[in-house]
Amino acid sequence: MKSKSFLLGVTAGVIGGYLAKKYIIDQNGISSDKALELVKEAFKRDGAISGSWIHMKKEFFEKNDVQYEVYKGGISKTANGVIQQYEFIANAQNGEILEKIHITS
Repeated sequence: MKSKSFLLGVTAGVIGGYLAKKYIIDQNGISSDKALELVKEAFKRDGAISGSWIHMKKEFFEKNDVQYEVYKGGISKTANGVIQQYEFIANAQNGEILEKIHITS
């Protein structure tokens, strides 16, 4: 009987922890590190990345009359022996790239 109660308690704790984590992420969005990881995955589809950076502080950004909380950062890639640099604006809730700007030298 005691092991049954223990397992029930552990199960309730795990479920409660999962729901609390999900609620906190839904309220606060993702970390800057996670946003950079998602952005890098998207950029890697077009080739290897040689460098990246991200501002850790969230900012407000408006696009198409919608206001977002965002992270801003940059990516460097090499294509055909030429370094290409991009700046990006990523949604702080889910890491979606809202804007990508190619920086010319």
